Amino acid sequence: MVLNHPSAPVAVLGAGAWGTALAKVIADKGREVILWSRGDVTADDINVRHENSRFLPDVRLPPTLRATTDIEEAAGGREFLILATPSLYLLDTVKQILSVPSIREGESAIAVITKGFLDSARGGPRLILETLEDYLPGFYRQSLVYIAGPSHAEEVSRGKITGLIAASENAKNSFRFRDLLKSKRLFVFSSFDVRGVQVAAAAKNVIAIAFGMMDAIKNREDSGEMFGDGTESLLLAAGLNEIQTLGRAMGATHPETFTSISGIGDLDVTCRSVFGRNRRFGREIIEKKILEPYRSLEDLLERLDEIGYLPEGVAAAKYVNTLAGKFKLKMPVSVGLYQILNREIEPLDFLQNFLNEL
Repeated sequence: MVLNHPSAPVAVLGAGAWGTALAKVIADKGREVILWSRGDVTADDINVRHENSRFLPDVRLPPTLRATTDIEEAAGGREFLILATPSLYLLDTVKQILSVPSIREGESAIAVITKGFLDSARGGPRLILETLEDYLPGFYRQSLVYIAGPSHAEEVSRGKITGLIAASENAKNSFRFRDLLKSKRLFVFSSFDVRGVQVAAAAKNVIAIAFGMMDAIKNREDSGEMFGDGTESLLLAAGLNEIQTLGRAMGATHPETFTSISGIGDLDVTCRSVFGRNRRFGREIIEKKILEPYRSLEDLLERLDEIGYLPEGVAAAKYVNTLAGKFKLKMPVSVGLYQILNREIEPLDFLQNFLNEL
């Protein structure tokens, strides 16, 4: 059973930049939106000043968008529920709403905009939707929607023309979220390749860190003469091949997923945009030696909040490396990036090894 009241509020769980941006898009269309925030400061900022100055500064939020720190209040009785917390916290968020009656009875359509993989103690890294299906009531099996595409919160919130994919095995739910989000400047397309879209959204963050390193290195006097725009495109193309290879191994059903906006489109904008946190992290590995305080990738993950922003590709690198081993895949860019983050090799050594393997 699904609620069907056009006036019923929409809930977005996660008041980061992307969750806030999509909440604004929906609210701008006249729907009441409730945004769940972990912290009082952000919630008060949204409710009193109508802005999210921490995660999405200088963007005015409409009065139809309000925030709460009560997750059960936010999730209860909603026609649409969008999960927007980072992958490291997503399962905890889902566990907190399992007792909500409308969730327990399958009355809310649920979409996820979180990128990455989720770790399973039993089977290693898994795709987000299949993991959530193990926790949510059976009503949601094969009915969840995954939303991704080449987008940045900073642009979408300011009305820059953008395209997204709403992927689901349930065509009706894909269309419903498409209609909820689409506007004159936000195009939303449906897809049934749920696995392919999820792999592309997660693995591209790994490539973007490597791309950011390359971008910083090419401007250095001691090594920049070796690398240029063409080298970056070489890296991007190799990365796309790895994403497609992993996607096929994990059950992607449509090859065009990787040549569409959810594949090459999302990879390109993540690698090249100044708004990309993973690209920024890659650049700072070179420019600020940001990895020096950390002994290993596990040490980095445990202290990731010290970075000051969240590069999702750090956790994804760990999982992609595991999956490459599990499926016996040749993925030199992704595995090399894992080795850098794990403090096994230096970035220039990685780039030389990558070029030698071509």
